[in-house]
Amino acid sequence: MIGDVMAMVNGWIENFGLLSEAWRVGIVVFALVFGTATVAYIASHIIAALERKFSQTKNLFDDALLHAARKPVVAFVWLQGVYWAAEVAHKYSEAEIFKANESVLQIGFIFVLVWAVLRLIKEAEGILVSPLKMKQPMDYTTVNAVSKLSRAVVIITAVLIAMQSMGYSISGVLAFGGVGGIAVGFAAKDLLANFFGGFIIHLDRPFKVGDWVRSPDRNIEGTVEHIGWRLTTIRTFDKRPLYVPNAAFTTIAVENPSRMTNRRIYETIGIRYADVGQMASIVDDIKAMLQEHEEIDSDETLIVNFLAFNASSLDIMVYTFTKTTQWVRFHEVKQDVLLKISDIIEGYGAEVAFPTRTLHLPEGVRLSGSQSEGSSDKGAADSSGKSQNRQTTGDVEDSGEAE
Repeated sequence: MIGDVMAMVNGWIENFGLLSEAWRVGIVVFALVFGTATVAYIASHIIAALERKFSQTKNLFDDALLHAARKPVVAFVWLQGVYWAAEVAHKYSEAEIFKANESVLQIGFIFVLVWAVLRLIKEAEGILVSPLKMKQPMDYTTVNAVSKLSRAVVIITAVLIAMQSMGYSISGVLAFGGVGGIAVGFAAKDLLANFFGGFIIHLDRPFKVGDWVRSPDRNIEGTVEHIGWRLTTIRTFDKRPLYVPNAAFTTIAVENPSRMTNRRIYETIGIRYADVGQMASIVDDIKAMLQEHEEIDSDETLIVNFLAFNASSLDIMVYTFTKTTQWVRFHEVKQDVLLKISDIIEGYGAEVAFPTRTLHLPEGVRLSGSQSEGSSDKGAADSSGKSQNRQTTGDVEDSGEAE
C-alpha cells in the first residue's frame, strides 16, 4: 500500500513540470501534512461519535476500548502522514536524517501501540473497582497489582521489540540478563525480598488498602494507605505515616481487625455483699435484656453468670457480642448495654460495689484524737470513750457497705 501511495505522489510531482523541484516537493509535502491533519480530525470525531453511541449500551468495556484508542489512533495517523512526507522529501534529498525513516516508523508504531494498551489497562482497572459501574466491584489491591504487572510486561516486551527493530540482538540482552541477574540478585537481595514480599501480599491478600492492621510482633498498627512493590504505607491512629518494607510481612504475624464479624463486650460488674439475695434475679434480667437487645448478636456466645466472691463485691461476668464492627457505633451500643445493666441493678434496690474496708475496734481502744474532755471524773471519761469507740466503729461499718 505504501508503495502505491509513493508511486502516486511521484506522479503528482512529475505533473508539476513548470515548477522547480524544490517547489514541487514542498507542495506535495504540504498536501500530505494537510491531508494527515484532515484525516486525524475526522478519525477523532468518528471515534468520539462511536463513544457516545456505545455509552448507551450496558457493555462498559467497548466504551473503555474506544476511549483508550482515540488519542493513539490520532497519533498513528500523524505518524503515518509524517512518514510519507519524509519519504517524499527523501526521494529528492540525500540528508542523513531521512535514512532513519523506516526505523522511526517502526519505533513510533510500537510506541503508539504500547500507549493504547496502557490506556486500555487503566480504563479496565477503573471499571473493575468502581461500585458505580460493577455490581460486585473487585478488590482494589488485587486489580492494582495485576494492572502494575501487566504494564511492566507490556513495557518490557515493547523495549525488547524496539531493540530488535533497531538491530540489537535480543538473545545477547537475554544472556546478559541471565548472568547479570545473579550478580544483581546478590547485590540487591533486600530489594528483591521486598519485591517478592509485595507479590505475596497481593497473592495471599492478608489485608488491602483501607484495612486496619496490627502486629503483635512489631509496633505496627494503623490503616493501610498504599501497598507498593517495595513498601507498604500505614497511617497510624495519631495520623503519622509508617513505611513498612514488604519483606517484614513474611516473617511477622499480622492481625486484621477490619475483617472481624462482631465486636465483643466483656465486663465484670460487682454488687454489694448486702445484695446477695437479689443476685439470681439481677443475672436473669441482664441475660434477658441482652437476648432482646437489637444490637446484640444472639447467635454468638452470650454469658451472664455470678462469677466470684471478690474482696469487696459479688462479681457478675457479662460476655456478649455486638452486631456492629464499626468502632464508634460499638461504643454507643456498649454504653447503652451498661446503662441498662445499671438500671436493672438499681431496680432491685441493689448498688454497684466499690473497694471498701471495715474496721472493728475492741473496747478500750481509742482512735487518735478521741480523748475525753475531762480528767477529774475517770469513770465518766471511760464510759464516754467506750461509747465513742462503738459509735466510730458503726460509722466505719456503715461507710463500707457501698461501692
